[in-house]
Amino acid sequence: MTPGALIALSIPSPSVSGFHIGPVTIHFYALCILAGIVVAYLIGGRRYRARGGRQEDFETVTIWAVVGGIIGARIYHVITDHELYFGPGRTWYHMFFIWQGGLGIWGSIAGGALAVWLVCRSKDLRFCDLADSLAPGILLAQGIGRLGNWFNQELFGRPTTLPWGLEIAPQHRPLGYLQYATFHPTFLYELIWNVAGACFLLWADRHWRLGRGKLFALYVVTYTFGRFWVERLRIDPANHVGGWRINSYTSLLVFAAGLVLLIWMLRNKPGQTPPGTPEKVPAAEEQDSDADEDRDDDPKEAGDAGTEG
Repeated sequence: MTPGALIALSIPSPSVSGFHIGPVTIHFYALCILAGIVVAYLIGGRRYRARGGRQEDFETVTIWAVVGGIIGARIYHVITDHELYFGPGRTWYHMFFIWQGGLGIWGSIAGGALAVWLVCRSKDLRFCDLADSLAPGILLAQGIGRLGNWFNQELFGRPTTLPWGLEIAPQHRPLGYLQYATFHPTFLYELIWNVAGACFLLWADRHWRLGRGKLFALYVVTYTFGRFWVERLRIDPANHVGGWRINSYTSLLVFAAGLVLLIWMLRNKPGQTPPGTPEKVPAAEEQDSDADEDRDDDPKEAGDAGTEG
């Protein structure tokens, strides 16, 4: 097969990254992120209601999760790419110009999780139930968000002559790669991995009953395993330590932490919260085991006790 035939089979990149409505520019990247949020909201809400949760509580949690996710994503970007905002010739307050781009998924997940945990604390909700409800939708949303990189012709991988190589316009190629026409479509690799991972989480939740936080831990393990290999392909400018991108180290460390957490939970928190269990943490769970045994002696009192979550 000739090189021309290979390029003919390559994946074209969109020629535009947005459109205008009057003076307002609508970026496809932003629309992809919004579409991912909507998908995560719809899937997560349905799953949370099936666990006995209330839609009103889920909506409150979702709002704060999005806010916390955006703030966390920006903080992670500023920390890992600090040279863009601090130092000679840099304008430090541009770090607040979020509309100019620069969001880190690691900070988004951490910030969103922290926001959800704080809301759960204030409203006496089970954090693990919410995390498990959201996990598949979040992974699917991350895959949908990667389509934005396709529209922007960014975050692609090393040059390749494979039939599914991604065509990149010369103005979007990094220095040192101007002579290459097609590159690994890392957006597509991660999209496929995340969609397959979301389906796997839904299957695992149905067949293995991985509740009480275990499904979220499995989400962490699943995402970071794939992200590590995708990260190793990327050639966009990034800070390196010992020849590795910082995000490669982050993927590896978070994967290890998620795996340890999952193993610990499998041993110490078996099963899942039964469907229909009230979403609020019952006060009975805070009482000692002696009080539980006393209630078990009285059938009426035993029936009034809250279910362990």
